[in-house]
Amino acid sequence: MTQFKFDPAHSNVEFSIKHLAIANVKGRFNDFDANIEGDLNDLSTLKGQFTIQIKSIDTPIKDRDNHLLSSDFFDAEQYPEMTFEIKEVSEGKVTGDVTLKGETHEETFDLHYEGISKNPMNDAQTAGFVINGALDRDKYGITFNQQLETGGLLLGKNVQFELSAEFEVKE
Repeated sequence: MTQFKFDPAHSNVEFSIKHLAIANVKGRFNDFDANIEGDLNDLSTLKGQFTIQIKSIDTPIKDRDNHLLSSDFFDAEQYPEMTFEIKEVSEGKVTGDVTLKGETHEETFDLHYEGISKNPMNDAQTAGFVINGALDRDKYGITFNQQLETGGLLLGKNVQFELSAEFEVKE
């Protein structure tokens, strides 16, 4: 079984949501961790967890970030973390339990194993993964919205995201 040491300096979590039904607003989380193990020759053996610190949200508009941390959205004081626990990996998909704002739901996302490369800075074998998909924010109790006078809603229902992570491979 291969152990993977997470490399936060070369990893990121980014998201976007439809705003005013005409554009996408983007942001990121700056503090997250990942623990996985498994066999790179058989990705179906991968197990692990990703944990995001909600207070690390960065949109980069401070007033917007503060509103997102409030009970209208993430309620970060009461629910400081979002987690994803891997349950199954198969055919370019990863399925697991997402826990956000006290709600847990099984979700399936696209998984791309980007391969392995030797890092010239420390001679470590490094593996890369990208997970992307969408979360229905209503399912997790993040329902703040406003009707627009032109029709439609202030915010989209689905939040698109991409998690790109590098891991030092420990055989």
